[in-house]
Amino acid sequence: MTMRLARWKRWVGMVAGVGLLAGCAGAPLYGNPELPAAPRQPPVDYFHVDWWKGLVDKVPLLEYSPREPASPVYDPESRNVVAQTRDGFIRAVGPDGQVAWSLQTGARALAGGIASEGVLYMPGGDGVLYALDGRTGAVKWKYATNESLATVPVLADGLVLVATDTDTVFAVKASDGTWVWQYRRDPPSGFTIRGASAPKVDQGTAYVGFSDGFLVALKLEDGGVVWEKSLSGAGTEFLDVDTTPAIDSAGRLYVASYKNGLYALEADTGAVIWNTSVGGLTSLLSRGEVVFATGDGRVDAYLGETGKLIWSLPLKDRTALAPVLARGMLLVPNERALLFVDPTTGKTRLSWNPGTGISAPPFVVGSRVYVLSNNAYLYSLDMNNVKKGPRG
Repeated sequence: MTMRLARWKRWVGMVAGVGLLAGCAGAPLYGNPELPAAPRQPPVDYFHVDWWKGLVDKVPLLEYSPREPASPVYDPESRNVVAQTRDGFIRAVGPDGQVAWSLQTGARALAGGIASEGVLYMPGGDGVLYALDGRTGAVKWKYATNESLATVPVLADGLVLVATDTDTVFAVKASDGTWVWQYRRDPPSGFTIRGASAPKVDQGTAYVGFSDGFLVALKLEDGGVVWEKSLSGAGTEFLDVDTTPAIDSAGRLYVASYKNGLYALEADTGAVIWNTSVGGLTSLLSRGEVVFATGDGRVDAYLGETGKLIWSLPLKDRTALAPVLARGMLLVPNERALLFVDPTTGKTRLSWNPGTGISAPPFVVGSRVYVLSNNAYLYSLDMNNVKKGPRG
């Protein structure tokens, strides 16, 4: 029987970080309500907190290592920030930091949603894909997959694609939730890594990784297989290709096998251009000529053309989760804190821990960054006046 293995490297304690967090009165720089501390200003201003909002009122008394994996999403039509939390609720928070509406789905969500033209597509923890009105939270339609949804939905050519943690990709119509196609692979018999690859759509093709070590290119219109490529070789355990693929301006397709490292492939055929031998990678971000990769104990930057390692930031026993770029800084959640990393040098400029760390990728809108902490506090950070410190 296949078992989903949560990351086996236990983390304990909290990262103090640089310039650890001012008190909460008036939302000062680094202010937060989770970890009261005497005001200490860091030497360089990276952000200030506009507002915060606690979303979960009641948590289990003996809860160990709280974790919120679902990234928040910003809806530009309603100006609401929408987050799913471990109590099974979807909540919208307005520009004033107050809850505008909520919807109970009944189970913990594994991934956040996407917003388009005033509609939110949310992968509920109950295995239901919801289309919601961004202003009111009213349900426009819902589609029950009867599986655990594990990725942020992808909207392309009138379809919504979402993947499950049991290696199924569903495609439904964005207009009414009608089923169009699905593609499934049988998971391996051994242990797999928690997480799933979201589809990456480009020029009518959806590229998706699976826990059996395969990357598959599917026709967007009907889910037919264009090609498939084994990236993890033989074996039955930890073969996962859970990274969401990325494509650069040169047409190179990037994806990582947990076992065999980072690959650059030809998008049309799946032919390998280059491969690194660094295992344990679980998330990718491609920008310009650089591919950032995160995973067990490290954050890396590679040259997209050749695969040459530009820099590597070791994190010891910590797991780096999906990174984002904001105002020239690479933001990397690592469950204990949110790291602010200089993308050109790999140097950590700030480690911000609001109390119990951060697991969900932040959502970036211009200079605004929305962060959901593991204690289910939603923060609005303003990086408009960010000043990068000296290099080195």
